[in-house]
Amino acid sequence: MSQDQQSLDTLKDIRSMMDRSSRFISLSGWSGVAAGCCALVGAWFAHGVIEQGSNNHSSLRKHYDATADINGISVSAYMGSKELILIALLTLGAAIALAFLFTWMRSRKTQTPVWGNSSKRMAFALGLPLGVGGIYMLQLMQAGAFGMIAPGCLLFYGLGLVSASRYTFGEIRWLGYGQLLTGIVNLFMTGFGLYFWAFGFGILHIIYGLVMWYTHERSEQTN
Repeated sequence: MSQDQQSLDTLKDIRSMMDRSSRFISLSGWSGVAAGCCALVGAWFAHGVIEQGSNNHSSLRKHYDATADINGISVSAYMGSKELILIALLTLGAAIALAFLFTWMRSRKTQTPVWGNSSKRMAFALGLPLGVGGIYMLQLMQAGAFGMIAPGCLLFYGLGLVSASRYTFGEIRWLGYGQLLTGIVNLFMTGFGLYFWAFGFGILHIIYGLVMWYTHERSEQTN
């Protein structure tokens, strides 16, 4: 091996060590794919609940005169809010569990701790916008502004991803930009929140996961 090649290998080792200490490199592309699939399945079930609630609401309208005041009927009630909340919690739980599983498996391959300094910094950078956004979403629900919940979730999640991208792979930043753009468009099309949710949390996550796998993990499996 020539002196130049040895120097190049040394530089690669130094760069790898710096990446391990400053960035969380155990994120798996399959985590994104799994989270996206969970989101699409959850959206499918939620769509069924909403359709059923809409049909029930239409049948209730037949018992009222066209000019009667039916504002007393709770929108969240006929939309099946309890069922939607349960679906959301189950979807979130499944996505987190699968994401952690694939991340843990990749951390064993890369020999990096799942909960190290870089992952803690990334978690804080992601968690702060999500925590603030969660409080804001609860206030929107109490105010009855249900149409703003979907774009709000996408926007705050996108901000969190862009913030967290400083401590991990750059693909996270582009996923964040995609979530922000989707949320902004959803602001002007509030009646289609579920479809934007499915696109943002489902399709974009799957695309991101496949890009992550192709860029960072495919070569590891072929070696």
